[in-house]
Amino acid sequence: QVTLWLKKIYGNRPVPQYEVNARTIDILYELVECNEARDRDVSLLIEDMKQKATEYEAEANYLQGLLAESLGLSLSSLSSEGTSYLSVLVNSAVTLETKDTSLASFFSAINDMTSELYATESKNREMELELSNLRKKLTAAVMLEKQLEEDLKKTEELLEVEKAKADSRSQNLKFLRDKSEDLKIRIKAAEEQLAATGLDQSLTHESLVSLSE
Repeated sequence: QVTLWLKKIYGNRPVPQYEVNARTIDILYELVECNEARDRDVSLLIEDMKQKATEYEAEANYLQGLLAESLGLSLSSLSSEGTSYLSVLVNSAVTLETKDTSLASFFSAINDMTSELYATESKNREMELELSNLRKKLTAAVMLEKQLEEDLKKTEELLEVEKAKADSRSQNLKFLRDKSEDLKIRIKAAEEQLAATGLDQSLTHESLVSLSE
């Protein structure tokens, strides 16, 4: 089967030499199947196109006979202007997807397209309104975010100031505590020194104040 296919492909030309083994035969056999499947598809497509061409030709002959019978006209008897009008009429019918070229079909198709156009325009207006609202919300959100960033920055700056004040108060408190402890120590040392010199306790400031009271 592979050999016959190669001879068919190359025709009168000699088939190139190739190594015959299981792998090359398998590859060539897959090519044979793909080629035959493609040929079948192309044949079916050709037959379908021939059938459609026959149907179109029959429809064209029918319409041409109808035109000649109804109006006594043929494509060959139409002027260039008439042919142009006929083409416009046909193209309009195709565009509007009418079943025929009667005024009723045209009016119906135009009404349908007009309704569809109004519906589309209404939908577009709704979408534009929704988009406008979204833009406003986005703008408000951006402004709020900016305000929050500014408030956060001010809060951080205020916290830095308060932290500096707290550090200063802490240092002052530590200084006062240390100073108080130093004074206590000095007072105690002075009292001990006075006591060592034999100072009468009745002569101390506290005793004199009590005595005066």
